[in-house]
Amino acid sequence: MIRSRWAWVVAGVSFVALIGAAGFRATPGALIEPLQAEFGWSTGTIGLAVSVNLLLFGLTAPFAAALMERFGVRKVVACALTLVAIGSGLTVFMTTSWQLVLFWGVLVGLGTGSMALAFVATITGRWFVAQRGLVTGVLTAGGATGQLVFLPVVASLAESSGWRSASVVVSVAALAVVPLVLFFLREYPADLGVPPYGGTEVVPRPVPVAGVAKRAITALTSAARTGPFWFLAGGFAICGATTNGLVGTHFIPAAHDHGMPTTTAAGLLALVGLFDIAGTILSGWLTDRVDPRILLATYYALRGASLLVLPQLFQDSVHPSMLVFIIFYGLDWVATVPPTVALCREVFGLSAPIVFGWVFASHQIGAALAATAAGLTRDHFGDYAPAWYAAGVLSIGAAFLSTKVRRPAALPEVPAGDPAPQRARG
Repeated sequence: MIRSRWAWVVAGVSFVALIGAAGFRATPGALIEPLQAEFGWSTGTIGLAVSVNLLLFGLTAPFAAALMERFGVRKVVACALTLVAIGSGLTVFMTTSWQLVLFWGVLVGLGTGSMALAFVATITGRWFVAQRGLVTGVLTAGGATGQLVFLPVVASLAESSGWRSASVVVSVAALAVVPLVLFFLREYPADLGVPPYGGTEVVPRPVPVAGVAKRAITALTSAARTGPFWFLAGGFAICGATTNGLVGTHFIPAAHDHGMPTTTAAGLLALVGLFDIAGTILSGWLTDRVDPRILLATYYALRGASLLVLPQLFQDSVHPSMLVFIIFYGLDWVATVPPTVALCREVFGLSAPIVFGWVFASHQIGAALAATAAGLTRDHFGDYAPAWYAAGVLSIGAAFLSTKVRRPAALPEVPAGDPAPQRARG
């Protein structure tokens, strides 16, 4: 019985690892003002470092998916967490803005990118046939919610003990997860002689293949010849711009512009994270039952409407209207992920984890552009309002793109190295 339930052990360890990696990604929004106070850096300068982080976070994902197939999930995840810890720890010694870009942007971007949502797609694809959508939702919530729940801790530490203390805590948190990954994470169900959860047959472990970079590029060039890839990538780029890039990075300083204390604003984002758990898990459950295109279009349209009214909700304290936005936005935060993963599987078959890595790269490109653009908007206009309005309009556009995703007549070439799909019981 224990061996037959090992898929849930792997999912649980993956959930904890995603939370551990999320810690440092929570710090930029809470530390913008402390860094400005100490070093005098502009919002645009700090936004550039965040953009590099978000960009590498996305561009690393498809190569990380291929690396996991070549060298194993356990090794890649352990190295990624270590890199996050190193990047976070080194920030306490920085004195110039290029070091901010190197530590925040490059090191942590590469580390967290190796544990991005392609990791989620890999775990669910290997270990689950039944309830894939639900597990995808739970793991996605782990990464996104971990990022937001860390915010009050980071903001409180930065206020009471300085921003360097917050960076050290995040570094230690990432390192603490490494032993758990090394001891309990397993590669394939076949290693234990069991089928994937919900499957009927033990799937032989695939033979590792060389050419990791080539496989990632081949998957991109094959997928890019289809319309559905660009519809998914375009919608997900807008998703990244309107979550990590804009709200995740700039909500706290935007609220502070209206007189709200930083710790209060951080608490609101943490509340987004709590409701994100429910929203993403519910989205995963719905993805197993409802057309993913309908879900995506609904999520994006509702998000756009909420962002269009956000500029009128900022005040110096928390009012009921802002709480309504926080709850609503939390339910929608990364609810887009389970249906997007499902559509990648539907359209691209066995190459879905790597292709989703590229779709996720577009998510982070959008986030990177938004992080910098919103910072420059604030520097130029003295207010974030134009950024919120633009994000609302873009989200409505993403709803339209989602309705256009259709399975092509001929599937792209499938890279070697993935296990064959299994039929669910019942």
